[in-house]
Amino acid sequence: MKTYAIAGASSRALGMFAKPIYERFKHSAHLVGVFDVNRTRAQLLSDECGGPQVYADFDAMLREQKPDCVIVTTVDRFHHEYIIRALNAGCDAITEKPMTIGAEQCRAILAAEKRSGHTVTVTFNYRFAPYTTRVKELLREGAIGTPLSVDFEWILDTRHGADYFRRWHRRMENSGGLLVHKSTHHFDMINWWLEDEPQTVFGLGERRFYGPTREQRGERCSTCAHTRTCEFYVDLARDENLKRLYFDAEHEDGYFRDGCVFSDEIDIYDTMSVNARYKRGTLLSYSLQAHSPWEGWRAAINGTGGRMELLLIESGLGSDPRSHPIAIFNRKGERATIDVPVAAGGHGGGDARLLARLFGGENEPDPLGYMAGSWQGAMSIMIGIAANHSIAEGRSVRIEDLL
Repeated sequence: MKTYAIAGASSRALGMFAKPIYERFKHSAHLVGVFDVNRTRAQLLSDECGGPQVYADFDAMLREQKPDCVIVTTVDRFHHEYIIRALNAGCDAITEKPMTIGAEQCRAILAAEKRSGHTVTVTFNYRFAPYTTRVKELLREGAIGTPLSVDFEWILDTRHGADYFRRWHRRMENSGGLLVHKSTHHFDMINWWLEDEPQTVFGLGERRFYGPTREQRGERCSTCAHTRTCEFYVDLARDENLKRLYFDAEHEDGYFRDGCVFSDEIDIYDTMSVNARYKRGTLLSYSLQAHSPWEGWRAAINGTGGRMELLLIESGLGSDPRSHPIAIFNRKGERATIDVPVAAGGHGGGDARLLARLFGGENEPDPLGYMAGSWQGAMSIMIGIAANHSIAEGRSVRIEDLL
């Protein structure tokens, strides 16, 4: 039986980790402690997950409970702090993506892992989705030869995308912006497909849609005078889970979950593009925008033997597909279409498969390399971190210069 403690009683901590450990993996995993500076949130998580001890002191939790592993689900800017403290205390660490938000913090995690002899696991659930898995298999089988370039576009709609501008993510100092917080998923997926590492990055980013772009705005939705006219108004307190986890906990730390998406304090980009070169020469062209009428992603991978085209629509466009297509074009002008059935569950069906690997208690073979360690975590975030440097400095950035 492996023991776990949680740092950061967020909604992600509750739904993705604590409840599954308590409800599905009792035979192999046991939650022994939860730490958060917000006692209300920590107590709620404890109450719903079998009553692990609640702590306001992280180090005291480690001393008293001596967990085998710490699950880090805090605000991104603090990930490195709790990962390193866990490693130094003799624990392994599992962290939500992104592993951290800056090059200096990334170097510190890598050094602490090497020094301690304990391990860091980064939870890249998109690797586990059947659709992205099939892409990986086809590339390994040589379906398009050696990859030469990747064109990748991720599209966030004004339901999901706008939510990043309501929460703590909207400050660069908290999240590293969407090129780190969100794009780490996408960059990891591309790195995993290519089985290669990024080398040089150039980025562009703008805040054009959210932020102080209109006069009619307030501090937060629940107290705003423009609820009848603003298309971004949401009543998040109607969600009982969000109400208990955030609205009922505001008195402890002053954090509110429904900030105005047109606030002056927003300083992250909502429209971004990145070009990158990989060590073996593959070129990446990537874009992300957070204000689309529909949500999903599309990509094209061009190789020496053909081209692979991918499209995954997550919401909007009036469609509810039963499968997602992979189109392969060869040099003879022939096209083959592979339909991958839609998988149930979060992140394209990846969440449940990731959890089974993390907490199922079985050391299954991993020929596709699903599980990601600190170096894979570093390679995914460093594209976004390098892109942020590039945007600020107007030049291309070599990742090895940051690491």
